[in-house]
Amino acid sequence: MLSSARPHPTERIIRIPALGLSVRVRVAHLGVEGGPTVIETMNAAGFGPLLYRRAEAEIFQVASGRYLFEVDGQRFVARRGDMVCVPGGAARAFVNITGTGARQQVIIHPGLDAAALFSHLADVLDLQGTPSGEPLEQRPQCFGLRWGIEFLGGPLSADVESCAADDFGEG
Repeated sequence: MLSSARPHPTERIIRIPALGLSVRVRVAHLGVEGGPTVIETMNAAGFGPLLYRRAEAEIFQVASGRYLFEVDGQRFVARRGDMVCVPGGAARAFVNITGTGARQQVIIHPGLDAAALFSHLADVLDLQGTPSGEPLEQRPQCFGLRWGIEFLGGPLSADVESCAADDFGEG
């Protein structure tokens, strides 16, 4: 199986404007127990997910830009070429602090149906309608129940000035 750097005409890019996120599934879950899923993400400046916890481990490889990560309460900056390994069950969040779009490749292990997950999330966070009738602030929790994701708090702030120097491996 080949996953080209250029999108194949049949590959769908899933856009989630409420999160400033575009997702492309590079390696789909093959239904094999324990196999990984690989996605490519593009985050708009200042955007990232809510603080969340999930059973799956995730390995984030920063392809471009800089991200402020928080993993189990520890904050640090990851730059182009860096890899961030988050064990399953750890609380995690990140935000693009580049000032322009930034990209990551993410390996999710064990794999899951990422196209279905992100398509469902796009529907849940569609600001134009209420697909399941629940109020907007309750939508992530309902989504999380279905996908085994626990939302623990809001997104990280892109204001790196408010973080201590120790958060960045300095001073």
